[in-house]
Amino acid sequence: MRNSISLLSLFLLFSITVFGQNNSQNQGESLDNIENFDIVAPINLDSISLSKSSEMLDEEVYWALIDSSLHETTNQEDQELYLVSAIEKLTPQEMIGFRLRTDKLLFDSYNPELWCAAYIVSGGCSDGGFEYFRCWLISQGKEVFYHVKSNPDTLIDEVIEGKESYEFEGFWYVAMNAFKNKTGEDLYSYIDYDTFVTNDENYPLLKFNWNPDEPTTMGKVCPVLFEKLWK
Repeated sequence: MRNSISLLSLFLLFSITVFGQNNSQNQGESLDNIENFDIVAPINLDSISLSKSSEMLDEEVYWALIDSSLHETTNQEDQELYLVSAIEKLTPQEMIGFRLRTDKLLFDSYNPELWCAAYIVSGGCSDGGFEYFRCWLISQGKEVFYHVKSNPDTLIDEVIEGKESYEFEGFWYVAMNAFKNKTGEDLYSYIDYDTFVTNDENYPLLKFNWNPDEPTTMGKVCPVLFEKLWK
């Protein structure tokens, strides 16, 4: 009986030892699989030379950031957070450049035909709504932006049944928020407005070729959108 107890004790001791080794190994493997998140350290602008700028971020770099945000997220809120985090990894000069590139794209897409498309798809579109609509359009990537910009009626290809909003207000602020998070400063204080003039302060005076009070005029500008969406 005593021998049986001794053998049982040895067996239990061996089992505990093996289990402990395996458990430690599994914990190590689990730790190896934990994703490491980058922590972006704040920048003290007093330690670097940063003057007012009118230099836009390289357009291909800009669109690569947008494309990455689309691939890595599935909704607008997450895309906004992703972009802020990605922009924080740029230099202060590049963060300013991201904002300037956005301003240039907004400026270049400020036209009555695109506004008509936004009005139809949204069932109405104010000045601010048109600004945030174009922010949404930019956030959809280079191909979509330029395709719809060149032919606003092709916006129908981006319409999703049940989708209520085609605006992205948060996109307007991603570079400013990233710059503030990284430097503690206001990005706009570092824009050279004497040189950079393609911004909302200098939008051209639009001559509208459509009138919501005369809906058929919108149908002439965006016939496909009007036929399928206007009620």
